Amino acid sequence: MSVSVFDHPWLGGLFGDPEMAAILAPERQMAHMLAFEAAWSRACGKAGLFDPARAEEAATAIAAARIDLADIAAGMAEDGVPVPRLVKQLKAIAPAEAVHKGATSQDVVDTALVLTLREASGLIAERLTTLDTALVSLEARFGDAPLMGRTRMQAATEITVRDRLLAWRLPIADHLMTLEQKRADVEKVQIGGASGDRKALGHKAGTVVAAVAEALDLAPTDKAWHTMRHGIAGYASFLSLITGSLGKFGQDVVLMAQQGLEEIAMSGGGGSSAMPHKQNPVAAELLVTLARFNATQVSAMHHALVHEQERSGTAWTLEWMVLPQMLMTTGRALAVAIDMSQRITRIGTVA
Repeated sequence: MSVSVFDHPWLGGLFGDPEMAAILAPERQMAHMLAFEAAWSRACGKAGLFDPARAEEAATAIAAARIDLADIAAGMAEDGVPVPRLVKQLKAIAPAEAVHKGATSQDVVDTALVLTLREASGLIAERLTTLDTALVSLEARFGDAPLMGRTRMQAATEITVRDRLLAWRLPIADHLMTLEQKRADVEKVQIGGASGDRKALGHKAGTVVAAVAEALDLAPTDKAWHTMRHGIAGYASFLSLITGSLGKFGQDVVLMAQQGLEEIAMSGGGGSSAMPHKQNPVAAELLVTLARFNATQVSAMHHALVHEQERSGTAWTLEWMVLPQMLMTTGRALAVAIDMSQRITRIGTVA
């Protein structure tokens, strides 16, 4: 039985996002880990740390590997990380002396994470742009219509629909600009070795780091960032800012749709089993729910900033529980906001 609302047999109909789920799928995460291991073998071979021919043989075998995920799961229960069992499987099909040596589990898992975030960022950027286009269209259609401005949910002075629409639309441009900075903060290769000092690579450390980064299209780093999680936590906080802005959109629509006000009309809507005359603003309500969910997850990601000394088991694994849910929430909120904005048929005060 599923325990997540995002892939639950029926709750997933409300919360699920197939495109973001595909990015976060275990098979996709494993592909990223294999990409790191293949790039590692090649980089160490080119640097002379592994025999070049054996390194290329290993990289080719790793890239084509079919991984037993059930064995990886069993290893997680024992080791707390997937990499020891992964390396064991890889050494069974590739020259063992050219697999993983000099790297550590966190190098593999964290680099796979940032490859996942890169894909998620692409989807988020695409959806933010689509939403902006939809809101621009609404402004063109309804922007000049009169609307009662409301402060503290009480009638204030008359405004235009454009005034309220801009409060929904303008944050999107800010989020797109911030996303570029957040991508630069996190899309960095993770290479530290046993204790984060890259000692096993000796004077070839810079060469190997640069080669792996280039192969994966990530930025190189002067030092491993595995205990400096502010970039990851900042990215998570940014996800909550996106869903918070969408939650404001949803909250406004819920209030505007109230019977007696009817300042907005939309096609579709949720039905009631007891009151068939109702058309519930389900999409708008969901945006509020998703915003509040992500807001509660930010504190957990900030707890995960506290990594003890050169590696943490507790803080690191906390991220695994929280960040994927925040990505799913953000993806779903954007999809809902796009759909809702495209279903609006009227905005403005009823004469």
